[in-house]
Amino acid sequence: MSDALAPVGVFGGTFDPVHYGHLRSALELVEHLGLEHLRLMPCAQHPHAKTPMSPAAHRAAMVELAVRDEPRLRCDTRELQRSGTSYTVLSLEELRAELGERRPLCLVMGGDAIAHIHSWHRWEAFLELAHIVVLARPGWHIPGAGEVADWLRDHRLADAGGLTRAPAGGILVEALRPLAISSTEIRAMLARGESPRYLLPEQVLDYIQEHKLYS
Repeated sequence: MSDALAPVGVFGGTFDPVHYGHLRSALELVEHLGLEHLRLMPCAQHPHAKTPMSPAAHRAAMVELAVRDEPRLRCDTRELQRSGTSYTVLSLEELRAELGERRPLCLVMGGDAIAHIHSWHRWEAFLELAHIVVLARPGWHIPGAGEVADWLRDHRLADAGGLTRAPAGGILVEALRPLAISSTEIRAMLARGESPRYLLPEQVLDYIQEHKLYS
């Protein structure tokens, strides 16, 4: 019997607000990759994005509500508890210390983010701490040349089985069901007084209305 440990995944973002596109992708990742669980990790201030419209506490509360009935999904608020910019490498270092040296750890990133990963703080350390799972959305193409292209080629895994053979160091490209839902679209609908019902969980919409977010 194999003594391989199931990987733990972490999926960062502003989640402003969290919606079914995030949640469906998260659940498919758990099942396709055989993850023990996946943590949705709201960031306080992303170094490459605008300041979120909703305060950190509200965004975390919405994620908590969205995943409360799915034990394989969790909300990880560590980046909201640190001051300053939310650097991913710091979270990976903390998670690695908590999980130990043997447990595989997977950082989930969108293909658009991967194209610019060389601009992220201490990005070269990511694969020392975790595997990277790249979400391949329709229309996304692997960079064909340059530093990031070489990095992807040198570390790419053939299949999800590679995630359990080592605790870190591989890059897996994973195609998921496309759901054309965006937080930007939901915020715009709410600002116009339109209903985004069925684009996000009912309990999250109730929370938005209760706290008068985005209107």
